[in-house]
Amino acid sequence: MSIFRTIAMFIYLFGYMIVHYGVLRRAERALAAGDTQLVEELVNKHIPHWSRGILKVTGVSLSVEGLENIPKDTPCVFVGNHRSYYDIPLLLASLDKPHGILAKEELEKIPLLNRWMKLLGCVFVQRDDLRASVRALNDATAIVESGKSFVIFPEGTRYKGEEGGAGEFKAGAFRIAVKTGVPVVPMALTGARALFESNGNLCHPGSVHIKVLPPIRTEGMSKAEQKQLPDAVRQAILAQL
Repeated sequence: MSIFRTIAMFIYLFGYMIVHYGVLRRAERALAAGDTQLVEELVNKHIPHWSRGILKVTGVSLSVEGLENIPKDTPCVFVGNHRSYYDIPLLLASLDKPHGILAKEELEKIPLLNRWMKLLGCVFVQRDDLRASVRALNDATAIVESGKSFVIFPEGTRYKGEEGGAGEFKAGAFRIAVKTGVPVVPMALTGARALFESNGNLCHPGSVHIKVLPPIRTEGMSKAEQKQLPDAVRQAILAQL
């Protein structure tokens, strides 16, 4: 069954984007014309719908806790542990609305998907190029300064250890929040790796739980608090895994 679910997932993933190609072009024309409201309407409608379809096709049950912790009157930087390729559609389907994500450069090479990601406000990063990484963080900072929230996985790559663990949280994600003075909203994701990576990179049904933790204010933080922030957020997430 896993191979058939995997085939169905890829057919749906690209099939949706092909069927809705006209919507994509409409959104791109709106972006070129400066009609950001229409772009946001189309993105907010289609990207969560596409993401929930991926979960449905592959038999994923998703439960979300703590949505009330997402700030209503200010943008924020969402920070989560990274276990699976599924983390992106999971977050696009489960948060208050879809937000831009700091994504690896390989995703920018996938036809159609890369265009939707750019409409969403995603930033692509070359992880092995320091200057490119700095530029990507600056681009993400500019997005938050414009009033939009942003999602970052501060481990920088998927954690391949046992369930309940997480890699080191790098400081770059937190600099965005500190520089812009917006809250950090930690998110704990459990169960995602078993959907794909732990199953030989084949889709497998399962359950995922996402817990959105209370926001952490960064405005007015001392230098010492800023330095401790990555590990403090990591420990808060680990406690929920």
